[in-house]
This record gives sequence, structure tokens and C-alpha cells, in this order.
Amino acid sequence: MSKTKPTSPKKSTTQSFIEIDEIKDDIMLMRDYSAVTIIEVGAVNFWLLSTEDQMSMIYMYGSLLNSLSFPVQIVIISKMMNISSYLEYLESKIDTQRNEIIRSRLEEYREFIKMIVKKNTVMEKRFFFAVPFNPLEMGVSGVKAKNYGKEYIFNRAKTSLYPKRDHLLRLLAKVGLKPSVLQQQEMTELFYNIYNPSNVGKQLAPVDSYTDVVLTSG
Repeated sequence: MSKTKPTSPKKSTTQSFIEIDEIKDDIMLMRDYSAVTIIEVGAVNFWLLSTEDQMSMIYMYGSLLNSLSFPVQIVIISKMMNISSYLEYLESKIDTQRNEIIRSRLEEYREFIKMIVKKNTVMEKRFFFAVPFNPLEMGVSGVKAKNYGKEYIFNRAKTSLYPKRDHLLRLLAKVGLKPSVLQQQEMTELFYNIYNPSNVGKQLAPVDSYTDVVLTSG
């Protein structure tokens, strides 16, 4: 009686666990045919504002959230800031500075930065609003969204998301924040760095030049 030779279990690739299917323009399509557009919001040094300005910003931000008639997801990404490139930049300025007074000030500033980093963990934070699209917004036909093809879903997602996106952009600007919509290149780099933490901060070549996935092993 012949025995079947045991085979090793199949190993899933990293890509099989990622829900992102495709990014086009400023729309990210997921495998379940839902979609999302992402707005990045610049940070504000809240504690440098006067008490009146702080209260005004809190009130306006609360009014913004209460005025939304659609769901949003607020995402904050925190990571340790790598200032080695900034220190190298300071070194280059010190080396080329001929004015002794300015050179001395730059050296003091460099040492101050080193001391701050040594005593404290310097974090970089990025803030995002994610506005989602669910295929069920298409009605009963949304149950079988995959039958309509990606191009059709992209167009329907844009029709649903763009008015919401523009409304949110206006509200954020009124609060005094600086919002910007992530485009294909920026969105790809964001998620590339999330899934490849060892390469955080890496800038990719234009995504249109890639013919394969850009994820690498960590």
C-alpha cells in the first residue's frame, strides 16, 4: 500500500492579509469593493494659542463634528522622529559658515537639539480624516458590487465621496486647519511605510512606473 508523501502547508503571502485592492487618483478601493478617500490635516501647536483662541478652536471643532451627516474615521499615526538628516543638514551649514558668530550660534543650536533628543523621545504625528464609501449606498445592486467591475465602482465611489470630501475640506479650513487630499502617490507611500516599518520615510518612485506590488519583507 503506497503512502502519500506529506506536503508542507501553504504559506500565505503578506499581500493576502492586506485589504487594499487598488489605489486610483484619490480613491482607495478595498477587496470588498468598499472605498475611501483620505484627508491629511496639518498639526496646530494648540498650547501656543491664547485662551480665547483655544476655546474658539474647540468650539468650532465640536461644531464641525456635530454638523457631519456621514461617517468619518479620525486616524492619528505616531512614530519616533529620525532627526539624523536634520543634524547632517546643520553640520553642512556649520562647515560652510564663514561668520564666526553665526557659526558659534549654529553649533550651540546643534548641541541643544542633541540634548533634547537624548533626554526626550521626539515623536512625529500625522492626522487624517478617512471618508468611507460602502457599496450598499448603491442600493440592492451593491450586494453584488463585484459584478459591475472596478471602473464602475470607482466612478460611483467618486460620485458619493467627492461632495463629502469637499464639505469636510471647507469645514476644516474654517477651523483654521490646513487639510489636503492624499493622491495616489501619497496614499501609496503612506501605506507602504505602514506595512514596511523598517523603511519608514522612504519615498517611492512614481507609482505608475511599477509593474508589480511594492510591498517588501520586513
